[in-house]
Amino acid sequence: MRAGCPTFDTLRRCGRSSFTRKAEAKAWAVQHELLRRLKEIVRKHKFTHAEIAKRSETSRTRVTAILNDDLEHVSTDLLIRILASLGYGVKVTVTKSKTAA
Repeated sequence: MRAGCPTFDTLRRCGRSSFTRKAEAKAWAVQHELLRRLKEIVRKHKFTHAEIAKRSETSRTRVTAILNDDLEHVSTDLLIRILASLGYGVKVTVTKSKTAA
């Protein structure tokens, strides 16, 4: 795991509530799954960083940072927009949590 990525343990040390820790960890997991799939697609289709940037209307340096696992200040929306610009969609499934009040 890359340094600086939140884990349940690091979030606990930051003094975050249990709910916040779990919510942030789940959001982190979603982003990293989107990134994993994006990297697979880039490898499969041999897209250049410049081509991805042009299609998704973001900078090449930002695309390079994302593909090098730097998701700081990157929204899930941006990852979805990049995937969409490459011709891929994202499906979301909502399920009831076992720990919900």
